[in-house]
Amino acid sequence: MAAAKKTNAVRILEGLKIPFELLEYEIDEKELSAEDAAAKTGIAEERTFKTLCCRGDKTGVIMVCVPAGRELDFKALAAASGNKSTELVHLKEVQGLTGYVRGGCSPLGAKKKYPVVIDESALAFDFITVNAGHRGLLFKLAPADLVRATEAKSAPVVR
Repeated sequence: MAAAKKTNAVRILEGLKIPFELLEYEIDEKELSAEDAAAKTGIAEERTFKTLCCRGDKTGVIMVCVPAGRELDFKALAAASGNKSTELVHLKEVQGLTGYVRGGCSPLGAKKKYPVVIDESALAFDFITVNAGHRGLLFKLAPADLVRATEAKSAPVVR
């Protein structure tokens, strides 16, 4: 693999001395899903986490990590994040809020430090993958390390 791309997310994990592996895969501009990333890396969908940028009515922006192939439960997210309601942030707002583009959104290294919620299913695995801040680039790391790095809350947030 070529020299690792130094994204803000990579720098954060290195600074925290958290062990991780970077996985690169070919992206298709028309198919930027976590399901596609899972298929191309050969890592099971339940271990491949997508990062969604959401907004709570009380807390504002929340980064949410859920497994590929699963749907976010907005009521559960609201309950876990201290909101009455939550919704997806409109795609055209995501880059301005986070600095990330669709298909390259990481729970680490956004423009501002937003609260992070990770679906509790992640904790059942020895490793998961999550976007490393660039399209076609995933972190492979222990879920507990991701929780520590992002100061995330884990909760059941998928249906």
